[in-house]
Parts: sequence; C-alpha cells; structure tokens
Amino acid sequence: MGTNWDSDLELALDLANFADRLSLPRFGALDLQVETKPDLTPVSESDRAVEAMVRDRLAKDRPSDAIVGEEFGITGSGDRRWIIDPIDGTKSYVRGIPAWALLLALEVDGEIVVGVASAPGLQRRWWASTGGGAFANGEEIKVSQVDDLKDAHLSMVNVRDWAAIGREKQALELERRVWRPVGLGDFWGHTLVAQGTLDVMIEPELSYWDVAALRPIVEQAGGRCTDLAGNPATGPGGAITTNGLLHDIVLEVLN
Repeated sequence: MGTNWDSDLELALDLANFADRLSLPRFGALDLQVETKPDLTPVSESDRAVEAMVRDRLAKDRPSDAIVGEEFGITGSGDRRWIIDPIDGTKSYVRGIPAWALLLALEVDGEIVVGVASAPGLQRRWWASTGGGAFANGEEIKVSQVDDLKDAHLSMVNVRDWAAIGREKQALELERRVWRPVGLGDFWGHTLVAQGTLDVMIEPELSYWDVAALRPIVEQAGGRCTDLAGNPATGPGGAITTNGLLHDIVLEVLN
C-alpha cells in the first residue's frame, strides 16, 4: 500500500544509488584526499563529492525544498528540508573499515518522514517512510522482543565519550547489566537495533545529520530513538535506540 511519501522515498533511494557509485570506488584508495576540519574530525573528497551530488539533484528535483548538510551547511528554508550526512563514519572510510554510510532524511513540518542509510561497503541498505514500514535490502524488518536487560545485546561507543559528559559511571553500569556489549558505532548500531540484531544502542553526543535518517528506520521497525532525556533524538543530548521494550530501563540507568 502506498503512502504520502512514496515519491520522496523513491528519490532518496535513487540518490543513494548515485552516492554509492561515487563513494565505493574511492573506498580504500591510496590517493584519497583527506583534510581535518576545525572540529578536528576528518573530511574526505568523497564526503564533499557525495553531498554536492545530492544537493545538485535535489535542486533539480525538489527546487523549493531546503537542505541541511554536514559539509555545506543550510540552503533555503521552508516546511520541507532534506538532511544529509554524505558519509557517516568518515574515520572508518578513510582507514579502510567498511562501516560507513550515506544518511539521507526528509523532514516535513518538523517531522522526519523518510530515512535512508546506505552502506555499500557492507552491501546493506536500510530505509523507511512514515506509515510505510522499515526495510533492509528489500526485506521488512522489526526490532527484537527482548524485554530484560540481562538478555540484551548492547552497542556503545568508547567510555571516554561518556566520561566527557559526566556519565561514565552510568554507561559502565549499563554495560555491566546487559548480556553482551559490543562496540559498533555510528549508523550501524542503530540500524542493527532496527533489524532486531541488537537490542540497545547508545551514543552520548551527535549532530542532527547523524541521527535524522535513523529515527524513522528505528521507529517504523517498532523501536524508539530518543535523547538521554527521553525526547526525540536530534543529535545534541545523545541518542538511545532500543527495541522499545527496554527503553525506560535504559533511560533510568543512564540518568
């Protein structure tokens, strides 16, 4: 059954195809150009090339829509805006680790209605639209039914990042209480929660483009994605992604 966002989702998936064709051939290239941004994070030639391509296509196909991107900022204004992270996981990309992805979202009237995470290095793509379900490589996905922390599979980033926001003790307590902790960062942990492989993913601090595309994928799969205060995740304030059943107890432990 179709939804109001079918044409936008189709466009987002088409843009992901083009993005993958740009980024994958340069993955692992010895002559890949990499710079350090003022915030001390890396940016590669592929980050800029992918975002420029997506912006050019959106300017032609959705000329009245606004755009927010990690590399080139904000263009336009209005009720509809596209959120772009051209390569989420640039540090992995430049070191030859295949855990990186294009993240592309559409926000309408403040609500994220389309999300795509395309990871060609992993040969995986996840997508969702409001009312349309969540999918990975064409198969509908659902979160797990694990309802006890002692049985939960958790992914979290390094403890230093939690110490930086004064929650090292809480993060370690959560790690102690789950069945198995792993360290799958960036988009990957969140999408693995959406498909039921993991049960919980936590990150202490993000930008909007890091999480915008992931929220509809998680939510349409039956999960929850909030900040550390329990509000819809927007980047600042971190992100807690769970199967929904574990969300309240994870919030309790981290707070």
